[in-house]
Amino acid sequence: MHLLYNEFKSVIQQRIVAKRLLPIPRLKVASNQILAGYLFEPDPATIFQRLLPQYVEVQVWHAFLESAAAEHGARMAAMDAATNNASEMIERLTLHMNKVRQAAITREIIEVVSGAG
Repeated sequence: MHLLYNEFKSVIQQRIVAKRLLPIPRLKVASNQILAGYLFEPDPATIFQRLLPQYVEVQVWHAFLESAAAEHGARMAAMDAATNNASEMIERLTLHMNKVRQAAITREIIEVVSGAG
């Protein structure tokens, strides 16, 4: 079973992650490494049965949090781009409006001067 989610890298960068959820990968141990013997209370099977649901829950919760952070980053970048575009459009429209208003004033002045002559 794999878990697919968006991972938050930065505000402008997210990446898709495919993480193996189950079965849990075995720990690779070098052949020259000695493992100490441990006694488990309760037995390892009982511990595993209790920890497995918690492990899955934490991994899914992590995926949800990463996806939410990536979504917020993408929205923030989109809103920043929209704000910049709106500011540029306001500047262009203001310049156009000023030119039209100046042309109308100039036309009225010419009409007044022509009428006086």
